[in-house]
Order: sequence, then structure tokens, then C-alpha cells
Amino acid sequence: MKKLLIGLLLFSVLFYNFPGHLLPVANAASPGSVIINEIAWMGSTTSITDEWIELYNTTGSDIDLTGWTIDDDNGSDVYTIASGSILANDHYLIEDAIIPISLSNTGDSLVLKDETAQIIDTVNSTGGAWFAGDNTNKYTMEKMDPIADGDDAANWANSTIVDGTPNAQNSVFSGAPAGLEIIIEDLIVNPVDGDAITLTVSISNASNVLSYGFDILYDPTILAYTGATEDNFLNEAGSISTSFLEGLENGTQGKIIIAGSRLTVPPTGISGSGDLFTLSFDAIANGSTTITFDPTSFVSDTSGDITATYDDDLITIDPQSVDPVQNLTITEGTNRYELDLNWDAPATNADSYKVMKRDTTGAFTEIANTANTFFTDSDNLIPTHSYEYQIIAVKGSLEATAVSGQSADSRGIKGDNSRSDRVDGRDLNNLALHYTLTLSDPNFDALIDTTYDGSIDGSDLIDIGANWAITY
Repeated sequence: MKKLLIGLLLFSVLFYNFPGHLLPVANAASPGSVIINEIAWMGSTTSITDEWIELYNTTGSDIDLTGWTIDDDNGSDVYTIASGSILANDHYLIEDAIIPISLSNTGDSLVLKDETAQIIDTVNSTGGAWFAGDNTNKYTMEKMDPIADGDDAANWANSTIVDGTPNAQNSVFSGAPAGLEIIIEDLIVNPVDGDAITLTVSISNASNVLSYGFDILYDPTILAYTGATEDNFLNEAGSISTSFLEGLENGTQGKIIIAGSRLTVPPTGISGSGDLFTLSFDAIANGSTTITFDPTSFVSDTSGDITATYDDDLITIDPQSVDPVQNLTITEGTNRYELDLNWDAPATNADSYKVMKRDTTGAFTEIANTANTFFTDSDNLIPTHSYEYQIIAVKGSLEATAVSGQSADSRGIKGDNSRSDRVDGRDLNNLALHYTLTLSDPNFDALIDTTYDGSIDGSDLIDIGANWAITY
């Protein structure tokens, strides 16, 4: 049964590691680059509400899914991916445990759109009965050939496995093996204006490759090409001779002419995967540009040109500054001895936020680094003491100007270091056991230091005396 309201938030790890680089810039999408690959419209043997939709990335590059949607029955329900990326040639599961998906057992139309509302894939666009799937035995609806039409009923079948194959190759997969791909990988995290940028161009699924010739295009107002160096795929780590040539067409920024060939007698190719060459650029302005292969590009074996897929790469250059956060508020938390900090992201966005707190020495110390726009401080807070905080937006290696605020938790009694809700002999005993200790002492107890000055002394005894025998 359809849910009347779908409120969807899908959080994914934005930051992940690959060999040789961090935080890759995910590529822009085109129709068919991501497909709806499997649908558990019937739920599972665990629960009939355990419905999910699996996406599959048909390309050799990561793709940012932030802001993507699946329109269910012409938009009667819309499932929105708030943030996340789908890895190259990998799966991405949208499941009811995270998103309240509600699929009709009699059939739905599904339309996958990117953040610009471009249609990327469709399944069952007429809205009739599902093409496959078994509600009784809980066999999911699996796509047979990932690159074939999602509206072709003959391209779908019941999974041969109960509860399907989430995050794995479909049990009825009949597509062709992955073909030869030329892939660009960027090797810098969050580049900014003025940075040197290095890109590696690699090849995968090669078969008997002898040579290549690429025309590589980019926006010369964003990037300035500075050179290229051959990597070790064609020359088998230097064990055979190769020729490698590179340069700008007519010496003008915007198009790189680059080629490589094995020099063997007789001509022999190489198979497998590896790096062809490395490109170097300087970022000369903020903005975005896509590194693309002109259609004249080719890869050949000893018999002639080979069919290949070329994966472009989007590069975004950030300005050399980060805006500060907006609207910082500090309020009492849900529980006593807590302060909730909330703020709005800056207009330029940020990768993370440093939460700073003024310590007992008067200096600001980092107490958290978070990608969220909120934080709760519950670290030994003293009632009625006003604490000072700073929030610093961080993007790459850049930090924004700190935004400050302060607040106190009015709940509780100052001097109640035993947290018993009464100032009494227990509190005096605690002070006596720690009297004269300072912050550097391993037995220092921050709850007894009610004056927040890094020392347990007569000032803290005054707080006990001032609130003696008072209960909360």
C-alpha cells in the first residue's frame, strides 16, 4: 500500500579512500550510466515491508548521486537521495530500512533522474504489472543485461535466489563482460585556485593493445596544461621500448594531443589493466571543467582500432577562501549538563566543521571535527558556568573565519560535584580528596573544578559553601 508521504534522507559516507587518492570528484551522469538493476517490490522473507531498489553504475567512474530521485508512478511518490555516490561498476542499495519505500504489488512505473531532472533510466514506464518477481516465494525482479532497455519486459526475470542478490551481480545476469575502458582519475582533494593538479589516465580490460592516440579537451580558462609523463602499462614497467609523445595542439591551451605505442618487432600488444600516463595542470581560476576525450581518440591492437569506452572527469576548482558558518545557536540540550550547538552551512558549503571550546587556560581547543551542522557538548559541564565555543568551516586545506558563541546550562547546582542534586558532605569530601590538584595531575577531576580555572582550591570551596544544603 502506498504511503501518503515519503520523506527521504539517505546518508552515505561521502568520504572514501582509493589507492593513490582521496575524495575523488564523482563524474557527471548521462542516460544509462546508472540503471535500476533489481527491485524487491514484494519485500523479503523477513518482512513484507523490506522493500528495496538496487542501482548499478555501468561506467568505470564514480558518480555523485546527491539530489537524484526516483519518480514512482509519475511522481505520486518521489524517493530522493540526499547525498551519496555510487562507485565505478558497483551497486547502490536503496532500502526500506533507511528510506520508507512503498511499492505496489500490482506494478509501478519507476523513473531515475539526476539532480538536474535529466532522465537516466526508466523501468515499466507504462505503470502496468511488474515484469518479474514472485511475491509468494520472495524472488526479486532482476535485470538480465544491465545496458539493455529497462522498459523491455524480456530483459527482466525472477531471481533464482530467495530474497534476491542485493549489492551483488544478478543471478540471471546475461550481459557481456566489461569492455575496454579509458578512465581519468584525479589525484587531488578539493583543488583550489592556484593548486597543481595531477590526473592519471588508465586502461582496463585491455586485450592485445599496441598503441593509442587521444585528443583531450578542457576549459583553458579554468586549467592550464603543464605536461605529461608516461606510466608503465605499455612498456611493461620499462622492460620493452615504447614511444610517448604529448603536446598542445598548435601550442594553444585547450586541447592536448597525446599518443603512445609499443616498439616491438614483430608488433605485439599487451592485455590487462594499468596506468597509461599522468597529466599535470595548474588551476588558474575557480569553476568547473570536464576533461573529455574528443571522438577522434582511438586505441588499437595489431589488427586495427578497438572499440573502447571513454570516461570523462569533472574537475571543480574552489576559490581560495571558505565562507564562515551562519546562524550559530547554543541552547540547553535534551539532558541536563548538555549544550546543543547548531549552525547553518556556509554558502560555499564545507567538507567539515571544527568545534572549538575555550579551555581552562583561556585558549580555544578543538573538541570535535564533524561533517554535521550540529554538535552536543556533554563533557563535564558545570551548571551555570558560561562556556565559549567557536565553529570553523573547513573545505580541503582551507578554513573559514571562526564564528563564536557562548551559553550555560542553568539546570543543576554549582558545587554539586557528586551530581546528587544536593550540595552536601559528599561534595566537600570530593574536594578534600582532590584539594590543590591542577589540570596537569592525572587524578584531576573536572567536576570538582567548579570555577573552571584548572585548579581545585578555595574558590571551588566557596561554590560549595554558597550553595550548601540546596537541592535541585
